[in-house]
Amino acid sequence: MKTDYRFSFGPWNIHEGQDPFGPPVRETMTFADKLKLFKPLGYEGVQFHDDDAVPEMNDLDSGAINKQASELKAQLDGEGLVAEFVAPRLWEDDRTIDGGYTSNNAASRTYSIERSLKAIDIANALDTKLIVLWLAREGTYIRESKDSCQAVDQLVEAINRMLAHDPEIRIAIEPKPNEPVDQAYIPTIGHAIALGHLCSDPSRVGVNIESAHAILAGLDPSDEMGFALAHKKLFTVHLNDQNGLKFDEDRTFGCINLRRAFNQVRILDKHGYGKKGEFIGLDIKAMRTQKLDVSTKHLANSRTIFLALLDVVRSLDENRINELVVARDYEELDLLIVNALMGR
Repeated sequence: MKTDYRFSFGPWNIHEGQDPFGPPVRETMTFADKLKLFKPLGYEGVQFHDDDAVPEMNDLDSGAINKQASELKAQLDGEGLVAEFVAPRLWEDDRTIDGGYTSNNAASRTYSIERSLKAIDIANALDTKLIVLWLAREGTYIRESKDSCQAVDQLVEAINRMLAHDPEIRIAIEPKPNEPVDQAYIPTIGHAIALGHLCSDPSRVGVNIESAHAILAGLDPSDEMGFALAHKKLFTVHLNDQNGLKFDEDRTFGCINLRRAFNQVRILDKHGYGKKGEFIGLDIKAMRTQKLDVSTKHLANSRTIFLALLDVVRSLDENRINELVVARDYEELDLLIVNALMGR
């Protein structure tokens, strides 16, 4: 059975174009207007940070948070959309300057865990059981400022609190080697999966693989995906592209390295990703040069490129590939793949 894929993105993927070196270049689009774009672009899943779903949640009590989240659920229903996941946003608060779960300040660690539990409550109101943890500031600028062994214990404590808060919630750790901190404690998928095995219920702790984050770690995203698939830990993906080992660019999927994108599609399709309802999630930003009326082309293009590469993957003569592998004729296999990508 071939997988029929569902696609998702987050509202932050439609943005004003501000970067560290310049102001916004596009007008702000309301959240309601963004939701109306999902279906026409071919997407049915919405990724959320907790405060995308409930703005200013730190100033609200649990009743008000649940009320706003329930109203959002009705709004999603009205657009024919579903929430894919909720992610606690722990990297923008004054209390998390030195990290969230691994902060040297006990009150900051407490705040981070409590906020994460509120994110789970929001997820329940939105009818999703997936929480994504991007451990953005869980690392250091200088290694002597924290104890890396203790930091792992602190991360396990936080995840265990989340697992205990809801016996059905699943947690997908999203690793990244650097940015915003210089060096992260959980930089790769191997680290994330190992961390999950230290937790109280490893079966509910998996990973979210972002293409660019793997590239920033000097790794191939499709290999990271294969590793997670072998462990049955690939809960979701963030597909995009990346122009080298520098800052996180979130470029349109496949626009930089088409063969690298092809191999991501191939490993996902070959091993049944999506058959249990997993989404093809995109985390991509429009180029700053785009005007407002064409500032969603990156979303349309990424989905188009994925589906085009899926056609290439499924058109390959696997018997011929196996023959070349057995013969160890990798040059001929190399040409076969390149020709397929060139439509020859």
